[in-house]
Amino acid sequence: PILSIEDGLAEQDWPGWELMTERLESKIQIVGDDIFVTNPKIFEKGIDRGIANAILIKLNQIGTLTETLQAVEMAKEAGYETIISHRSGETEDTFIADLAVGINAGQIKTGSASRSDRVAKYNQLLRIEEELGAGARFSQTFA
Repeated sequence: PILSIEDGLAEQDWPGWELMTERLESKIQIVGDDIFVTNPKIFEKGIDRGIANAILIKLNQIGTLTETLQAVEMAKEAGYETIISHRSGETEDTFIADLAVGINAGQIKTGSASRSDRVAKYNQLLRIEEELGAGARFSQTFA
């Protein structure tokens, strides 16, 4: 079964996004990436129009950590899932793994474990889980 759709329609097709969300939001996760671009002002319009039920957060897309955290807070207040995501051309920096844990994001998107930049992020998540031990909290699954 399909559990999640990311960018299911063109970023300019707001009426289509509204319809897709209306018909599918109770069944699957509908992730807005290009439509919201981690921009709190654009995301606020999406929330007001009932578009999607999850947002892809790309730290270096909006430009500041403050705006990123603002988008995350807006998502939580509106009942949206948050997915912390890498960007193409990533380095082995593991900050997005720390961010995902720090904000209690439900998910992280960093690609398959086929390149060292991606493996570094997964290894950081494992180190964090090991350090937290029984105190580790995991977000609920979507389904």
